[in-house]
Amino acid sequence: MTKNVFYRKTILSCYLGFVIQAATVNITPILFLTLREMYNISFEQLGFLTFINFITQVACDLIFSKAADKYGFRPFILATPLVATAGFFLFAITPFIFNNVYLGFVISTIIFASASGLLEVLLSPIMNSIPHDEKEGAMSLLHSFYSWGQAFVILATTFLLFVLGKRNWQIIMLLWIILPLADFFLFLSSPIPSPIPEEERTEGKKVFWHPYFILAFIAITFGGASELTITGWISAFLEAAVKIPKVAGDSFGVSFFAIMMGLGRLLYGLNSNRINLNKFMILGSLLTCISYLVIAVSPIPFISLVFCALCGFGVSLLWPGNLVLASNKFPKAGTWIFAVLAAGGDIGASVGPWLVGFITDKALAFFKGAQETFALKLGMSAGVVFSLLCFATLCVMYGMDKKHKT
Repeated sequence: MTKNVFYRKTILSCYLGFVIQAATVNITPILFLTLREMYNISFEQLGFLTFINFITQVACDLIFSKAADKYGFRPFILATPLVATAGFFLFAITPFIFNNVYLGFVISTIIFASASGLLEVLLSPIMNSIPHDEKEGAMSLLHSFYSWGQAFVILATTFLLFVLGKRNWQIIMLLWIILPLADFFLFLSSPIPSPIPEEERTEGKKVFWHPYFILAFIAITFGGASELTITGWISAFLEAAVKIPKVAGDSFGVSFFAIMMGLGRLLYGLNSNRINLNKFMILGSLLTCISYLVIAVSPIPFISLVFCALCGFGVSLLWPGNLVLASNKFPKAGTWIFAVLAAGGDIGASVGPWLVGFITDKALAFFKGAQETFALKLGMSAGVVFSLLCFATLCVMYGMDKKHKT
């Protein structure tokens, strides 16, 4: 993919960085029901942990983008895996050092989410700065490693929970520290490209208020909500609402979602010169909308599993695709364009899962005697709205691109 073999180790480090980001986002949702049972945490509080995760990422996206452009990528990319290590460690020992266990979970989530936010700010512009034959394909391929990491984290964590037992979840959390420590040493010996010099960068306000950029921000916000709502809740949803055993639900439902998302990104990454990205994303958002609808209403567990996987394929390019469209439109914008768009995705990714938990708890309170099955299905239906709004925005962007080319 790249003509410059000098950066091979850097690319490998970026790939592992996305696996680490997948771990920071997906470990907690797998433990949702375990934490609920052991520490009496409500559905809304569990959803709020995901909300905190992504709001922290939003803050990091906005705070560190200018600093990365000014001081370069290296000091921040070396600090990031160490921050992730500290967050994982604190989360694991929280029950032993905090009287208020939930507060400890919130604090440790903020710490490892900061690492995730920094990875968002840094990995895409680092990859974009490396010489490539097909930059669009390289970006999609990079983001596919988030999906492979998600599948790996889900399968490994589920297996370890089954073998070690739910009450030993802290040991599992500590084992994941190996990944960020390995990435620290990889980046330590890797060449890191420099950001676009300030004198060559497009003035920020010219991009920020451009109608196309505003639409891209809206699209990635709803795309992030579409992707992370199902990621954050599908493990608990399949177990509590569809009545699929946790091992089967995580192994086939959640991991197949991640694998299909990775395949969608890999498919485009290897064929970016032959696939119209706009059309691929529009069809993907429509497939996502249909998938959420079926997942929310289907009484048949197998159908729910199938559409979990199809939803993964549907959302595959809703996040990285918007980064590609915007960076192609504004190639000299600098690091901040990736950071601001990632912040939009994180806003959607934080509000979406929280809203599911909020709707679920309110349904249980409003409909006296309502079962968790009904309440969770009602909560998951929010995904239909997110993906439908993403579809509408992408259609407008496609119209603008088509008009510009004619």
